[in-house]
Amino acid sequence: MKEDTKAIRGQIDRTAYREHSVPMFLTSSFVYNSAEHAERMFNGEEKGDIYSRFTNPNTTELINKFCQLEEAEDGIVTASGMAAVFNTLAAHLKSGDHLVACSSLFGNTNYIIKNILPTWGIDYTLVDASDQKGWAEAFQPNTKMVLIETPTNPGLEILDLSFLSALCKKHDAIFCVDNCFATPILQKPLLFGADLSIHSATKWTDGQGRVLGGIVVGKKEYTQPIFDFLRRTGASLSPFNAWLLSKSIETLGLRMERHCSNALRLAEHLEAHGKIKRVRYPFLSSHPQHELAKKQMKYGGGIITVDLGNSKKEVFDFINRLTIPSITANLGDSRTIVTHPATTTHSKLSTEEQESSDIYISTLRLSVGLENVEDLIEDIDHALTQLS
Repeated sequence: MKEDTKAIRGQIDRTAYREHSVPMFLTSSFVYNSAEHAERMFNGEEKGDIYSRFTNPNTTELINKFCQLEEAEDGIVTASGMAAVFNTLAAHLKSGDHLVACSSLFGNTNYIIKNILPTWGIDYTLVDASDQKGWAEAFQPNTKMVLIETPTNPGLEILDLSFLSALCKKHDAIFCVDNCFATPILQKPLLFGADLSIHSATKWTDGQGRVLGGIVVGKKEYTQPIFDFLRRTGASLSPFNAWLLSKSIETLGLRMERHCSNALRLAEHLEAHGKIKRVRYPFLSSHPQHELAKKQMKYGGGIITVDLGNSKKEVFDFINRLTIPSITANLGDSRTIVTHPATTTHSKLSTEEQESSDIYISTLRLSVGLENVEDLIEDIDHALTQLS
């Protein structure tokens, strides 16, 4: 089956009630046919649901759908995207280990690496996304894992998955890719040699800004330790959120096509606008890794990063004059969103750290929604004309 069909038809078995749409299994625990049955379940002699902190039919369906879309062997789901990142790191790293990561990571991921992992005796090296020599030199004898985002947030840098996969195999390191911006529809990191693909399902997977969720898929030898860690530490995804996310996947392919076509049209328009200093979008020919993006991604994604003005006041004046885009820190919504990373999502980074991630006071992140793109262009143009 093609992936659109898998996204719709990859459901769990129907119950005795013969429902067409999968029901919500809003239960914390599950019952057993006998004491002996319970013993077998807890001993692992018989498979099935025990407790919703471990597994639930709704979370199982969500995992199975994502595994089919990413061509993964196994997966786990978590209460949020950051829980997916944290549990991946915590399950695989221990005191004395070394992590290599992209310097242009999401602010909270950056915080975990710099402020939490060192307290556990875990060292790290951050590397510029496009510095291939730096990546090759960053590995140490105790390097256990590599963590990257591609495209990066919000700089939209594209990292070479095949190149990094080869380095990780050479040094016997686990290769983890945050695939949130691309989704399984646009990019499948496992096919380029990644061991784990991580998602904030809160974003494009949900697509309407309703619920939180995280997903990690990949090789079972790497997902199993995360599952074992998660079931004991409790960052579990609720059955309701899993049900909603699974239903959302049914339209993910259609939505991503519209997000991407809108984003490309808007990016091309903004690049030609005299008041925009710079536009970053992977499928613009002006993007430094344009050819690599086309090799790794189906479309360019739904995020555009722009720079305008020379002061915070100018940027804020532009944001405040917009009437269609929402001002919020989320992304991947059906509604277009404008975010000022330097004062919101990446505000906990120093100025030097922000600039190393290509974030400046002039930088804006646009998460392009499903509105009519001509309405978006008209609204943005009107706001730009008001700038001095």
